[in-house]
Amino acid sequence: MHIVYLHGFASSPQSSKAQFFKHKFEERGISIEIPSLDEGNFERLTVSGMLEVVSRVVAAQTCVVMGSSLGGFVAALYAARHPREVERLVLLAPALQFSKRWRARFSAGELAEWKRQGWKDFYHYGRKRDERLGYSFIEDAAQFEAEPEFPQSALILHGSRDEIVPVEMSQDYVRRHPQVRLKEFGSGHEMTDVMEDLWRETAAFLGLA
Repeated sequence: MHIVYLHGFASSPQSSKAQFFKHKFEERGISIEIPSLDEGNFERLTVSGMLEVVSRVVAAQTCVVMGSSLGGFVAALYAARHPREVERLVLLAPALQFSKRWRARFSAGELAEWKRQGWKDFYHYGRKRDERLGYSFIEDAAQFEAEPEFPQSALILHGSRDEIVPVEMSQDYVRRHPQVRLKEFGSGHEMTDVMEDLWRETAAFLGLA
């Protein structure tokens, strides 16, 4: 078994969840790769670029793909396009309907200013400082489907108190996709307070328990 883990927006391979799962898998002798999805250049980050990163890491080999938030959305997009490479999916609060919900975070004026200026500052949790993100991020995301239709079996782990990606989005997706199972936790978006529970569900889904 080989695992590819995709971190969330403005995060990094050093995130607490990424490192937690790395430790758990490596304890069991299972290889895991956690690429930097912005490749060190947050300003030029796009969904298309993230998919290219995943493609290079997977390199046409069979794997299990895990993804958190935006990384979960990218994992689902990749699985839909590469059904032979991705065996199964584990998605942590996946950012379904990403483009629509992302735009809704900003007023029309804020979006217009972002486009005029060409970039907007966001706090980068991996580098612990504000960094620019280009408007191409918005434009590129709009070309992708809101809810990827992947055929693989998948486990979604989602906090019932998530204020960033409402759990109802995962509930709706699971109702329409019988190969996908949802496990909810009494937690928020990050779910760092229930990581042992996340691991137990993941291990059972992957036959490691």
